[in-house]
Order: sequence, then structure tokens, then C-alpha cells
Amino acid sequence: MSDPPEETPSNELACRLERERPVPAPGFRGALRRQLLATAGRHEAVPARVRRLIFAYAGCGAALLFVALVGVAGAGPFAA
Repeated sequence: MSDPPEETPSNELACRLERERPVPAPGFRGALRRQLLATAGRHEAVPARVRRLIFAYAGCGAALLFVALVGVAGAGPFAA
């Protein structure tokens, strides 16, 4: 027969933390569950505004890289 593991200080602390951990209110958990279940099967397409923002940021980044490349080549506004 095996003896149960001895209670070590770290094990006691782990048990205490698990026992006393804060838990959200039941009303909040129920509302969150209902909301997650309602949106689980619904996959919305990326809105056009977000798509435009992505392309705008990518375009600006590419333009800045081009300006830096031209400057390193020895021409352009930041040529040394």
C-alpha cells in the first residue's frame, strides 16, 4: 500500500490558492456562455473598412521602404 503524499508548504499553498481563487458571478458566466454559443457558428467576413486599412498600412510601409532604399542607393531626399 502506498502512503498519501505529505503536505509540503508548496502543495498547501497550491491547494489554498485553488480553493480561494476568485470566480466570476454566476450571472456573468451564464451571459458570457450564451453570447459565446450565439456567435460560435457565425463567421463574419472581414469588413471592407478593415481591409482598406490593412492595404493602406502595407502601402505606406512599402513606400517608406522604397524611400529608404533610394536613400541608401545615393539618391532621393535622404541621400548622404
